[in-house]
Amino acid sequence: MRTDNRLLNEEERFAQVPAGERVLLLPHCLRPSEGCPGKTTREGLQCPEDCPHRGSCAIGRLRDEAERLGYKGVCVAPGGALALRFVRESKPAAILAVACYKELIEGMQALADVPSEPPVVLSLPLLRDGCVDTEVDLGKALRFLRLGTPPAPSPPT
Repeated sequence: MRTDNRLLNEEERFAQVPAGERVLLLPHCLRPSEGCPGKTTREGLQCPEDCPHRGSCAIGRLRDEAERLGYKGVCVAPGGALALRFVRESKPAAILAVACYKELIEGMQALADVPSEPPVVLSLPLLRDGCVDTEVDLGKALRFLRLGTPPAPSPPT
């Protein structure tokens, strides 16, 4: 019961941070291992605009939504070191971190050493890990992304 109260508190704190002061951290293992045209760079996984998996790939869907909401940045990292560097450079007030339990724990420990005020961190563990073709609860991730933001405009009829 206590964990649920802490999580709810973290969701409320996250919702109070404007989207422009938030970043989204995703693991590169969410990418489809078969035919992903993305390239890993110093900035993380970079997806081409014309990616054939864009509508079905969790990374593409979450990145597109974060950008639509005006997030400060999105980093799709192959590991914690790149994600931590991204956080240090972007200095967000809040982070939505999606990863396996091990990476989430290590990331929280690393953030404790950040010299400035620590950001609000909302973490979402993967449903299935294993470093390849992992899975996230996409509905929950989208709900977390949207916390405290205006609802999406309705499509024209």
